[in-house]
Amino acid sequence: MEEFKRLSRDLVAHGAIIDYYQDTMQIPNGNIVKWDFIKHKGAAAVVPVDDEGRLIMVKQYRNALERYTLEIPAGGLNDQAEPTREAAARELAEETGYTAEHMELLLTIRTTVAFCDEKIDIYLARGLKAGEQHLDEDEFVRVGAYTVEELTEKIYAGKIEDSKTIAAILAYKDKYGK
Repeated sequence: MEEFKRLSRDLVAHGAIIDYYQDTMQIPNGNIVKWDFIKHKGAAAVVPVDDEGRLIMVKQYRNALERYTLEIPAGGLNDQAEPTREAAARELAEETGYTAEHMELLLTIRTTVAFCDEKIDIYLARGLKAGEQHLDEDEFVRVGAYTVEELTEKIYAGKIEDSKTIAAILAYKDKYGK
């Protein structure tokens, strides 16, 4: 394997969700290059499945896309040490009002490996119990229930583009055949 050596990592900007760095790297041919690096505190997401086999989804405005998106419930870790199962359960309750009797890890994804270390653990939640949403003051989330078939159609029609949501729905469909 070729050797890559980081010569320095300089913080360019510190944000609420991410930190932006510029790395100075020596690449295998000896050249020195600058690479962007985004440090992310991590996240957790959940595929909530109701007793009828429908997936509970959230619709919310996403500033980066300047539109509403249909997604699985998800959110950032409070800190890197927070267990992702706890974060997934918290986001499920906050965004949908549901709690789950059973949660199991479905899959782990890395969202943008070329420049960011974001890791999202995605859980499957069953045995849902309805409750009230507890949204942050800047969140406006609508909740709906969809069949896997409806969501798969939305994926292939280009109506769902969020990578964690696509990966989660297709993994659930593949693993559980629904």
